[in-house]
Amino acid sequence: MPKIAIVTDSTVSIPEPIIDELKIRWVPYYIHRGHEVLRDLVSAQRDPFYKWLPTARELPKTASPGPGDYVTLYEQLADEGYSEIVSIHMSSKVSGAYQAAVAARTLVLETIPRLRIEVIDTLNVSMCHGWMAIEAARSALAEKGIDQIVEQIHRMIPVTQMIQTADTLRYLYMGGRIGKAKHLMGSILNIKPLIGMRDGEIVAVGQARSRSEAYRSIARLIEKAVGNKKKIKIAYVHAAAREEALKLKDQVEERVTVVESLVCELSPALGVHSGPGTAGVCYFPV
Repeated sequence: MPKIAIVTDSTVSIPEPIIDELKIRWVPYYIHRGHEVLRDLVSAQRDPFYKWLPTARELPKTASPGPGDYVTLYEQLADEGYSEIVSIHMSSKVSGAYQAAVAARTLVLETIPRLRIEVIDTLNVSMCHGWMAIEAARSALAEKGIDQIVEQIHRMIPVTQMIQTADTLRYLYMGGRIGKAKHLMGSILNIKPLIGMRDGEIVAVGQARSRSEAYRSIARLIEKAVGNKKKIKIAYVHAAAREEALKLKDQVEERVTVVESLVCELSPALGVHSGPGTAGVCYFPV
């Protein structure tokens, strides 16, 4: 069987033990903080970054890896004996990582034409994107073929959903990532916004007056989407708010059957846009 590598980036926010266990390879995003250039989860670690972020007078800028970053990794994988690569990326509508990976594939195949590189736009973010990398890596370790793995990811894309809430949309607004949820800004001080992804863009999916009400709303939305007889895999994601993620977990698991769950803290390159205190879910039916 061909040796298949699964490639993604730091914003998947998959817990490190799972990254290691499944042999997922990843490229860090960039964070520009004043004159500093940090690498997501390399020189920018979660705890110190989230402690600093609320004090920032100006929001750091984030940037996707460039083609050269992916060229370096693809060439390294070829040197290690991989003949096929599945490269899985955040929505191309909110980040340039997918386009960078496509450009890298073209460059690498000029010098290593024996490689097969499949680059996939998940049209999603965070652990929705992360679940696709996890399931792909499990299939690769089970020696499934690359066509099966690509088909598996494409089946997941339309049914993998994100819903999250925060105390404020300030960070998304300042970072220019608010997408089609801009109309929520007018009542920002009075609501807990619920946001999701549709067709690769951030959209409003609801609002609540308190965190507890927001968590109940998220649980109801999941139940409505999958039905109480269906099973799901779910990640409870947060930014410096693990206890809030666990409260949300309790609400969700009263309503639906969960066959696998993870609690995942967002990487700084994502947390800079959602802000500390964010809690939410990324799930798909199985």
